[in-house]
Amino acid sequence: MGSTTQKSSRKSNETLQRLGEQQEQQEQQNEKALRAKQTPAGSWVLVLLGIYITALLYGLDTTVVADVQGTILLRFGEPEKLAWIGVGFPLGSIAVILSLGKAYGIFDMKRLFITSLILFEGGSALCGGAPSINALIVGRVAAGAGGAGMYLGGLNIVTGLTTEHERPLYLALHGVSWGTGTILGPVVGGALAGSSATWRWAFYINLVICAVFAPIYLLLIPAMDPQPTRNTVQKLKDVDWIGSILNAAIYTTWVLALTFGGGKWPWSDSRTITCFVVCGVLIIVFGLQQRFNIATSLEQRILPLSFLTSLSLLLQYFTTACTATALFVPVYYIPVFFQFTKDDGALKAAVRLLPLITVTIFCIMLNGALMPQTGYYKPWYTVSGAFILIGGALMFTINSDTSPARIYGYSVLLAIGTGISAQSAYSVVPVKVAMDPRYGPRMIPDAISFINMAQIGSIVHALAISGTVFQNLAFRHLQHALAGRGFTDAELHGAISGTQSQLLSAASEEVRALAVTAIVKAMDQVYILVIVAGALCFLASLPMKREKLFLKMSAGGG
Repeated sequence: MGSTTQKSSRKSNETLQRLGEQQEQQEQQNEKALRAKQTPAGSWVLVLLGIYITALLYGLDTTVVADVQGTILLRFGEPEKLAWIGVGFPLGSIAVILSLGKAYGIFDMKRLFITSLILFEGGSALCGGAPSINALIVGRVAAGAGGAGMYLGGLNIVTGLTTEHERPLYLALHGVSWGTGTILGPVVGGALAGSSATWRWAFYINLVICAVFAPIYLLLIPAMDPQPTRNTVQKLKDVDWIGSILNAAIYTTWVLALTFGGGKWPWSDSRTITCFVVCGVLIIVFGLQQRFNIATSLEQRILPLSFLTSLSLLLQYFTTACTATALFVPVYYIPVFFQFTKDDGALKAAVRLLPLITVTIFCIMLNGALMPQTGYYKPWYTVSGAFILIGGALMFTINSDTSPARIYGYSVLLAIGTGISAQSAYSVVPVKVAMDPRYGPRMIPDAISFINMAQIGSIVHALAISGTVFQNLAFRHLQHALAGRGFTDAELHGAISGTQSQLLSAASEEVRALAVTAIVKAMDQVYILVIVAGALCFLASLPMKREKLFLKMSAGGG
């Protein structure tokens, strides 16, 4: 009898829970309908345009320095700090992504989006007017932090104004904008560096574009406060300040160790070891602080630990990290390859990325259009991993005599692999989180920042690790190839920075050929990262559920 009563009570509780969830979902749909009325069709198009422009700028700034580092080196010198120009931007982003992801579930989305935009613009202005390489690095980190906020803001605003069925296409267009900026970055940077405008306008251009679209951000984006009944002071108390600081410190010490280790600092140097040790200690402290909710609460801690218990969400995290890694390594190193082997200028070397650019953009759009129609997401990741694995393996075989046609062909394989799944998780994860009774719709901002952490975090790791591998192996190969010719270590490090270095520009044909062969040999090794990323993406797709999502139909967006 008692057992029957317990079962009846359990069923009753489950029924009430389902009714509560259905009511919550209906309230959200009503709220979206209200926002749609507040955002007329014409305004909705402008809002989307403005948001997509910020995604494009965020992508552009991620890679805009890939093809102008040599020019910056000539202006400021200090080659040992050059890697920070590239890694500083994603470092600033990953340091604040978790905090901002939580903030978009607490504060008004519009205000937080505009605040992030102002920080991005301030960092860009500092980069453009930088009097030293240190100022440029600070500007890059600040712009990265602001850029992460406006990128996450765009994702959250689009998610909040669309339904489950239409969301994948709108988010895919957001991804296309980011991907277009990411891959056009080297082209734009190279073009400006080679013009009378100089490399400084690679950063100043952000100020002009955002000024043009400022009325959209200020006047047309609707206010979207997830907690309208609470005041600012109450919301500030909810912020996990300790977790935010620890998270930023972890990535900073990690990148310090990888960027300076083996180059400016020997691997056995106490400073390198200290950075690794401190990073490890910070990870432990951060984990304990999040696990036991020290100076925070279960709801407000920045790391959604409950996501780590979901195999489905973890697989989405790992596949997103893999595709981002597989995209950014060739974006940075294909132009470098052509600069060394074909003596291309900054613009021409960047134009060599066009096959990668066009195919990646097409595949992102293809995924955004077709995945909601078929409802299945698993096959996209499986095929993605296979293409990345094949393309990475072929890029690993290149040498200084490899023809441009082969490089283009290999890059197309990588473009297909990265494009068809690069943005998929932004559509899959919010739906799965909203449907899961452990999380619910209130956890969607956390879900978006979780995936963004995978994407941007993998870029930081990919650039830091590939840069370390390339710099260290290239130096070692150059020492061996040019042994006995009287070149100093400083000259060898300078040669790695570009063909405009004193060593390569003044060297004989024999020495130049030896140097280029040694450098390209080191460049091959960075594609091991791509091979590993492809293999992990393929393997991670296998345990994914063979399920259909995005089954709800809707008429129009916003």
